[in-house]
Order: sequence, then structure tokens, then C-alpha cells
Amino acid sequence: MKLNNIKLPKWNFWNFGGLFFFYFLIWAVVLAFLPIWLKEEAGLDASHTGLVFSAISLIALCYQPFFGVISDKLGFRKNLFWFVVIVALFMGPFFTFLFIPLLQYNIWVGAIIGGIYLSAVFQGGVGVVEAYIERASRASSIEYGRVRLFGSIAGATATLIGGMMYLYNPISIFWFASCSAAVLGILLHTAKVDPSASTAGVPADSNEASSEITKERVFSIFKLKNFWFLSLLIVGTASVYDVFDQQFPNYYNQFFASPSLGTQRFSELVSLQTAIEAILMIFMPFIINKIGAKNGLLLFGLLTFVRIFGTAIATDTVSLSLLRLIAAVEMPLLLVSIFKYITSVFDIRLSATIYLLAFNFAKQAAIVVFSSIAGNMYTSIGFQNTYYFLSAIVLLITVISIFGLSNDKNKREPVGSVTPKQNKERMVAVPKV
Repeated sequence: MKLNNIKLPKWNFWNFGGLFFFYFLIWAVVLAFLPIWLKEEAGLDASHTGLVFSAISLIALCYQPFFGVISDKLGFRKNLFWFVVIVALFMGPFFTFLFIPLLQYNIWVGAIIGGIYLSAVFQGGVGVVEAYIERASRASSIEYGRVRLFGSIAGATATLIGGMMYLYNPISIFWFASCSAAVLGILLHTAKVDPSASTAGVPADSNEASSEITKERVFSIFKLKNFWFLSLLIVGTASVYDVFDQQFPNYYNQFFASPSLGTQRFSELVSLQTAIEAILMIFMPFIINKIGAKNGLLLFGLLTFVRIFGTAIATDTVSLSLLRLIAAVEMPLLLVSIFKYITSVFDIRLSATIYLLAFNFAKQAAIVVFSSIAGNMYTSIGFQNTYYFLSAIVLLITVISIFGLSNDKNKREPVGSVTPKQNKERMVAVPKV
């Protein structure tokens, strides 16, 4: 076989993948060890740790509605993405010189300032990053799920490296994050989208593509029943998923002879999980195209219930570890399904706004509430009973969503297969906002 017959992926594929890799390298190395750092280095108990996470989520709520609308207005311009990158550059200095003194001075002041900073990079900023790359990938006829797999690879890399760095010197993981942000900035500078490409899936020469994103158009989203059912599903599954994961490392460590051994094993486990996740991300777009995005979201809810309920009844490290590996299936399901569902069921001109409202905003609003409640429940009734409570919420909301969500399966076309004429026709058929 001649080598010149082998068609390599486009440069955009590797560039967008690199953006995901280095952003989620920062994400994984910081957030995977943040609950442990807050307990061991900052000296916080479970309730105060829950307060910090609630503050991060609460501040993120202030970012997300604006980030969504601005992202749709900016289109392929990188202004908001640059904001996230520049803030992430200061991760090392923030944790080294500022965060612990603030927490020691006053837990509320520390939690609020920490929330302002960390949510700009993570819970608020992630929507900016994902919406931009999804939009750019779609315009370049690249399947989003296959680009997103670089984020999973980054997670596997970061948790393994992060575990070793944390045990050697806990503060080193935050300086590593700052270095990763510098590389992310270089990749963002080189990222290009063909100016003749469609804007968020709308033909470039279409009047629809240039229609103004007005206040009325944005607020009309809230009149859609499907928007509220999608938000409910995210609140009852994805937010509980995050709350469950926040302090799971501390629960997992209880099953080991020493916290340091538990931290090392947890680091290795998450690395294995994210490696499996990366492999599954390659095939997940094909699977979701077959079963439909709605079914993908429902399956995510079911697996989340199994993992949380199973953790409550697990009695050994092997069972806990196997249950943790279910997350390797959950995240590809959620990440691919949510974007396919939004771009299939809603007006694609407002895809970023809907994503940040129905997914990020709804999720973070719920996390604000659930984090503090779960933190107090961990202290008062223990981890296991709290897990029973969380799993019941997930199961109930998943069952409701079976009847509430619209069926997207017959409304979607594979990436790159839609002609400008078909795209225009599709926008007429899709419920408008």
C-alpha cells in the first residue's frame, strides 16, 4: 500500500484536539486533587469543603448566561477563550500565595474569592471552551466526539502525573497547570477556522447566519418545554454526578491503611478510567448516531444511578474501583449526547446559549444547593446514607425524562453530510427559539 494513499486527519483536527488536551490537563490536575488539597493542606473539614465547591458553582452561575450569549455573538472569534486562558496562567501564584491565607482569614471570604477565580477557569470557562471547539469542529466537518477524546487522554495523563507530583509537593500541581495554560495559549493563537465555513452550522451566505442574537430571541428559549425537561435531566443527573465525585476521593481513602496510599491508588484508578474513556470517545459518536442523543442522555442517568447506589453498598476497594470505572462510559455518553441533542432539537444559531443555560447553568445552580447539602449530610449521617439519597434523585429524574424529552433520532444528520440547502430546510423544521 502506498503511503501517499493514506489520508491523515486535517490540521484542524489536531489543533482542536490540542486545545482540549491542554485545557483538560489543567482541569484534571487541579480538580482531581482539590478536595484532598483542601482537607490536607488547607485544613478544611467536609462541610467547609462543600462550602468552597458551592461558592465555585454559585459564582459560575454569574458567568454562564453572559458567556453563552456572548459566545453566540462572537461566533469564531476567540475573545472569551483568551479570557479563560489568561486567568488559568495564574493558577500557580493563586494557590501558592493567596488561597490558603484567604481561607484562614475567613472561610467565607476565601470561598467567594476562590469561587470567582476557579469558576472563571473551570465551571464557567468550560462552556466557553467546549462551545467554541464544538462550533469550530462542526464548521470544519469534524466529529466533535473524536476531537473531545483528547480531553480524556489529558485526564488520564494528568491524574497519573498529578498523583506523583502531589505526593512529592502538593503545590507543584498548580504550577504545572500554569505551564499548561501557556501551551494552551499558543495553540489557541494558531487555531484557524475557514472564513468561508458555516457559522455554527448555518450556511455562510444565509440570512439566518447573520441574524442578530437579540434579547427577545434569547428569552424565548424559556418558553420551550423541551428546554426545561433538558435542564431538569441535567440537574438530576449531571449535577449529582459532580457532587458525588467532589468528595469521593476522601471516602475512597478511608478503605486504605493510610491517606497517602489511598491517594496514590485513586490517582492510578482515575488514570485507568480516563484512558478507557478516551478509547470509548472514539466510538461514542457512532453509537449515539445509532441510538439517538435522547437515549444516550437516559443511559447516562441510569449508569450514574448504578454507580452512586453501588458505591453505597460496596464494602471493599475492588468493588469501589470497578464502580468508579463506570465513569469511563458515563462521560463520553454525556459529552457527545448533549451537543448532538442541542444541535438536533434546538435552533443551532443559539447552540452555545442553550448549552450554557440548559447544561452548565442548570448544573451549577443545582451543585450550589447539592454541594452544601451533601457536605452536611456526609458529616451528620455518613457517606453511605448520603449516597442512597443522591442515587434516589438520579433514578427519579431519569424516569421523568423518558417521557419529557423530545425524540431527536430522526432529526439529526451526520457531521459533514448536510448541504446548505438541507441545512436551511432543517432550520425550518427544528423548533425555533
